Amino acid sequence: MGSTWSQLFPPAPTLKEGNLPSQEGRVFIVTGGASGVGFELARMLYEAGASVYIAGRSETNGHQALDRILATPTSEATKGKLEFLLLDLADLTTIKPFVRAFEAKESRLDVLWNNAAVSLPPLGSTSKQGYELQIATNCLGPFLLSQMLLPILKRTSNSGATPGSIRVVWSSSQVVDLSAPKGGFAMKDIIDPPKDKTTNYTTSKTGNWFLASEFARHADLGGDAGGVLSVTQNPGNLSTNLLRHAPWMKFLSAPLLHPARMGAYTELWAGLSPDLEIGSHNGAYVVPWGRVHPGPRADLLLALRGTDEGGSGRAREFWQWCKEQTAEYA
Repeated sequence: MGSTWSQLFPPAPTLKEGNLPSQEGRVFIVTGGASGVGFELARMLYEAGASVYIAGRSETNGHQALDRILATPTSEATKGKLEFLLLDLADLTTIKPFVRAFEAKESRLDVLWNNAAVSLPPLGSTSKQGYELQIATNCLGPFLLSQMLLPILKRTSNSGATPGSIRVVWSSSQVVDLSAPKGGFAMKDIIDPPKDKTTNYTTSKTGNWFLASEFARHADLGGDAGGVLSVTQNPGNLSTNLLRHAPWMKFLSAPLLHPARMGAYTELWAGLSPDLEIGSHNGAYVVPWGRVHPGPRADLLLALRGTDEGGSGRAREFWQWCKEQTAEYA
């Protein structure tokens, strides 16, 4: 209960615009950066001197976001570079062109923020490839994107970067603590999702933690993610467009909702804090407004472990399923 309460009413953030070190020379991708938390995060990074790529599925919204950030009064000495690239996480065919377009512009990538998500769309909503929309947008798309960006992340890590500074940040939610069934979820609910959009949202957010943990496991085993720190984070209870499909929920929870800027502080800490180290924090879960989860559920921690470690192997099973579903688009 204490962990739940502390996420609803977190301590003050420790990493903000005012004490963010210069990010000049670093390159970042923020998916879903045209609005909400992603927009605030992209703005902070740009104002700190970074090269920031906002990835999104709407050219119009993306360029409007660029205009809004560029119009903000900022010292010329601190401005970075800001660009928009088209990416629809609900259409796996758009991911390879996005990666190619990005790599044609940049030779490094310091942090990928898998920030974009969809929550509670109309029942029956599916992706371009026919998957339940929340599983597709929140899990399959970010999985493939992260895998395809691994080569450039690894090259950046091996180019003299500070250990643990090259990262992939996945976005989860407090609903995992509050609502995920014991052990996370059953794979049958992934393969044949129930006709319950709330359950499917919770499943997708649990899946984000599972993917972050398995990405970290690959690093620990010296696999494809070697040298890249992988963490997941609950940005906080926020008043953003994520609840656009559930206005009743936004109304009822209004007293507990914080501005999007606060969620950006959580993501900022997850992506940049030197307190996170690759040896001890790979696969960690970050909570508002920037700290390691003080007490994850024991049953979910078991799901993160393989059967050879006394766990259920559920995270590994979900990773493998995502790998199989996205293989032809890699």
